Amino acid sequence: MNALAATNRNFRQAARILGLDSKIERSLLIPFREIKVECTIPKDDGTLVSYVGFRVQHDNARGPMKGGIRYHPEVDPDEVNALAQLMTWKTAVADIPYGGAKGGIGCTPKELSTSELERLTRVFTQKIHDLIGVNTDVPAPDMGTNAQTMAWILDEYSKFHGHSPAVVTGKPIDLGGSLGREAATGRGVVYATEALLAEHGKSIKGLTFAIQGFGNVGSWASRLIHEKGGKVIAVSDITGAVKNLNGIDIPALIQHKESTGMLTDFGGADSMDSNDVLTHECDVLIPCALGGVLNRENAGDVKAKFIIEAANHPTDPDADEILSKKGVIILPDIYANAGGVTVSYFEWVQNIQGFMWEEEKVNRELKRYMTKAFHNIKGMCQSHDCNLRMGAFTLGVNSVARATLLRGWEA
Repeated sequence: MNALAATNRNFRQAARILGLDSKIERSLLIPFREIKVECTIPKDDGTLVSYVGFRVQHDNARGPMKGGIRYHPEVDPDEVNALAQLMTWKTAVADIPYGGAKGGIGCTPKELSTSELERLTRVFTQKIHDLIGVNTDVPAPDMGTNAQTMAWILDEYSKFHGHSPAVVTGKPIDLGGSLGREAATGRGVVYATEALLAEHGKSIKGLTFAIQGFGNVGSWASRLIHEKGGKVIAVSDITGAVKNLNGIDIPALIQHKESTGMLTDFGGADSMDSNDVLTHECDVLIPCALGGVLNRENAGDVKAKFIIEAANHPTDPDADEILSKKGVIILPDIYANAGGVTVSYFEWVQNIQGFMWEEEKVNRELKRYMTKAFHNIKGMCQSHDCNLRMGAFTLGVNSVARATLLRGWEA
């Protein structure tokens, strides 16, 4: 089942639990605006090449729309649509005053030079600059984009609208980026994990973790779990996978990956098949890579007691059913990986105030938001007698529906 179908299914289930009116249910699903642009740039060798850029703006009932821009060969309108909708519910679950959006350009960033990426980013910004803005739609980095991409968007946007640091988040610190933003999603995953484990009378210390995906989120989550006394016993990424039942030395592994670009050949662990990380014997499994990795083929073999969805859509609905029958507790993506958008919100707030925070304050506020959101989700689980995924979806959908009704949506 693709991302859009899965998100729609979760939404409809939440709407049914909440008893939403069918008219408002329909209106909440329909995106506010879908943008598609052709970005034609000269390559370094002088040839012209064209890429398709998308931006889906899903909902703005609770505030300006917010969501990442990804550069990836498989950016298709369906997926962008699903992720934009997911952002609407995610920002509502985290209780930050945004709606949802998502965008991207169908390209392979590895095959483009830095100057080609810059030209592409600037042309994309020229085409959408009048449809984004501090109070309209605030982009952020996603797969294949980074702080530098945001710097180019900010610069190009500012040519049309004057200096506007709050138009994008995830910027370099020197251009108004927030301290703590780099680690935010991984740190949020850890705070979310702590909140869930505390509910079950456990803590990170002494538990075993398997982590699939060792990019920004996976490496930060691993590092913080390691610092808190958790044992990370298996890690994988696209280059390979390593395991050590006594716990991997994460700082050493990060250093190894930075110097070699690979996880494999790391002295402090044995190599293993990447696919086995998901079914490895552990207490907590954290998928931090692409969607759909847990499916009906492998869900029955999962040995973890807790799954923390740091990736978007790692568990497809078939796997969801199999895992919940096995009694595995799944912390859903729309809550578990909301640390990134929460600190993006802090960055936006700091830019608007023109007053920057200490990193300690950023982390303290992030912990407060993540912990509060977990208790709100648990409240929904209790009042509607549902699992954590539906608790999070009902919380998010209810919040957006209430805002929509209060604003007078039929007018």
